[in-house]
Amino acid sequence: MNMRKNVLAAALALGGIAFASVAISAEAPAAAPQAQMNASAMNWFGGETYLGAPALDVTAALVKAGGGADNFSFSTALVSMLGEKTVNAEVAKLTKQYGHENVTNFINGMTFAVNDGLKRATEAGVTLPAAPADLKGAKLAGTLVSAGTAADGSWWSGLLFDKALSHDIHVKVMQDIDAKYGHGADENTHKILNQAMYDVAQALKAKNVKLASLH
Repeated sequence: MNMRKNVLAAALALGGIAFASVAISAEAPAAAPQAQMNASAMNWFGGETYLGAPALDVTAALVKAGGGADNFSFSTALVSMLGEKTVNAEVAKLTKQYGHENVTNFINGMTFAVNDGLKRATEAGVTLPAAPADLKGAKLAGTLVSAGTAADGSWWSGLLFDKALSHDIHVKVMQDIDAKYGHGADENTHKILNQAMYDVAQALKAKNVKLASLH
C-alpha cells in the first residue's frame, strides 16, 4: 500500500485533474472515423495494424499485474513490472517532458483503456485465460516491448493495443475514449505510451527499439 501511495504521489501530483481535462485538438475530429481506421494498414495514431489473433495470455498477465480485472490500475501494473524506483524516475522524466496534467491524464487514460477493453472483450465473447505464472516483472515488461515493436523497430501503442485484444476491440476502445473524453485525450495516451515504452525498452537494454514519430 505504501509503495502504491508513493508512486501515485509522484505520478499524480495533480491527482484532482480528470482524464477529461485534456484539450481536444482543433484539427482533430471529435470521434474516430471508422472508415479512416479500416481503410489502410496503419493505425489511427500511427504504426502498422495487426489483424491476427490477440495474445490473450500477455493481456491476462498485464491485468493481473495491475490488480486484476475488477480492480485494474495502470500505476499498479507499472510498479509490479518495473519496481517503485524505476517508475518514480520515469514518471519524473515524463512529467518534465509533458507536464503534470498530460502525464496524469496518460496514467488515467491507460487505466480507462484497459478496463474499457476488457468490457468490450466480454461483449465480444472473449475470455481471458489464466495469466502464465512466470510472465511478470521485467519479463512481462519485455514482452510488452516486443509486442509493440513494428517491423522497422519503432514502438507503437496502437500495435500493442491491436495485439492485446484485437484490432477491432482497439478501434472500439478509441471510439469510446473519443466519445467520452475527446480526441486529444486519446492521442495523449498513445503519444506518451510511445515514449514511456521506448524508455522501458532502453532500460531493458533493447537498443534496437526506436522511438515512434508520435511522442
